[in-house]
Amino acid sequence: MRRVDYIVGSRDFKSLIAEQFMQDAVYAYHPKDSAEALAQTMTEEGFGSVPIVDQDQHLLGIVSEFDLLHAIKEKKSLSEVHAGDLMTPAPVTVSPETPAMDLIDRLEGKHLIRMPVVNEKGKLLGVVARRDILLGYLNATRQTKVF
Repeated sequence: MRRVDYIVGSRDFKSLIAEQFMQDAVYAYHPKDSAEALAQTMTEEGFGSVPIVDQDQHLLGIVSEFDLLHAIKEKKSLSEVHAGDLMTPAPVTVSPETPAMDLIDRLEGKHLIRMPVVNEKGKLLGVVARRDILLGYLNATRQTKVF
């Protein structure tokens, strides 16, 4: 579910936080899952990356389209490569309380499209994407009609 869909008009965009923008129904994979399975989900669902988690949903890393393309370039079969072999460990993350403007700074500064949202123990709670923030801005600043 995209929480940003529930932001409705006349709100101060700068007061919004990651928890209000994030998608909490996230495709996440385990280190032993095949790169082919990740590629399948990423292409079918339109994601540029997917988080890699342990059995308790703690974030271990992230695999991007670039990681998959690099494996292909190295003549590796995606069905034989594991997510853990390709993932970038310790990706850039945010907390649920991260303010909107800080989200933009991190996305822009690192040239990212999506960032995992984790709690204080590193458990994956969701993902926030540039598109979610843009939609949140539009929804928050939209003038609502009062009847």
